[in-house]
Amino acid sequence: MPELRQDPVSQRWVIIATERAKRPSDFKPPHKEKNGNANCPFCPGHEKETPPEVLAFRAASTEPDTPGWQVRVVPNKYAALTASGEVGRESKGIYQTMTGTGVHEVIIEGPDHDTFFSALAPEHAVQVLKAWRQRYLQLKRDKRLQYIQLFKNHGPTAGASLEHPHSQLIATPLVPAAVNREMARLKAYWQEKESCLFCDLIEAELETGARVVAFNKEFLAFCPFASRFPMEMWIMPRRHQASFGACEDEQLEQLAAILQDVLDRLEKAANDPPFNLVLHTAPLRQEDSIYHWHFELLPRLTIVAGFEWGTDMYINPTPPEIAAQSLNEIKLDQESQAEANRRV
Repeated sequence: MPELRQDPVSQRWVIIATERAKRPSDFKPPHKEKNGNANCPFCPGHEKETPPEVLAFRAASTEPDTPGWQVRVVPNKYAALTASGEVGRESKGIYQTMTGTGVHEVIIEGPDHDTFFSALAPEHAVQVLKAWRQRYLQLKRDKRLQYIQLFKNHGPTAGASLEHPHSQLIATPLVPAAVNREMARLKAYWQEKESCLFCDLIEAELETGARVVAFNKEFLAFCPFASRFPMEMWIMPRRHQASFGACEDEQLEQLAAILQDVLDRLEKAANDPPFNLVLHTAPLRQEDSIYHWHFELLPRLTIVAGFEWGTDMYINPTPPEIAAQSLNEIKLDQESQAEANRRV
């Protein structure tokens, strides 16, 4: 029978539609035609086609906005918010407006047009995360800003308009309503249990193991109990931290490793599906809160349609236990093949 499950964080209900259950391998994303790198503004040699870089990890002998970089951060040419001006707010009857003050940047993750994050050399993947952290900490100093959202869109249906591997950052002058709701839920849980809801989630998932995909010294990746999408995964630090900006170098190395692992498994399990990877972190002026930062990985294997928009309930045809099993089978197959290669 179908089952309704409630997410303990958002308290959103999800329908696990077991009557039409699917394994991840049953999903076949539409074939994606590659545009190539001939006119890609993110490729080396095209640096003048982007706004001037605000951060780059590059060879010491190279000049800004020239080839020779490994990771490059530039303002978004078509920014959603503008970095100039002060924050202004105005009320018009029941309506409120604010000036569109903020920051919108693109993190170009490498010079190779076709090498995605999961295939980067480990030290290169860490450099990408260091660029995320460095821009987070730099923008945190801007008192106009209240929240920083890091995210990665992969594939056109997930919102990626360019193929070249990249992620984005948008800093806003207010705390988004969804973040405020999550904060309120965590505060209520703390008042009732005197513990962190996310810390308790980590303990519960490690204890059962049924939805665990990967873990290392610092991080746990699992398919959440009330997954909205097939193969949805949350990647959480096992130590309690409110802000991504507090992440230490050792943690970034472990985070890069687990992100590369789960993204590689997702690619193999579902034929390189479109996905969104989004950061959940404490608001900038509330980094001493009881929040617990984490990433959510949201594959776009089902269509969000009228029922979901009308109810804020999702229909997921793949129970998270089956999704985790499929993702773990990918790892077991890789280990078996590696063992067979060693014996040859």
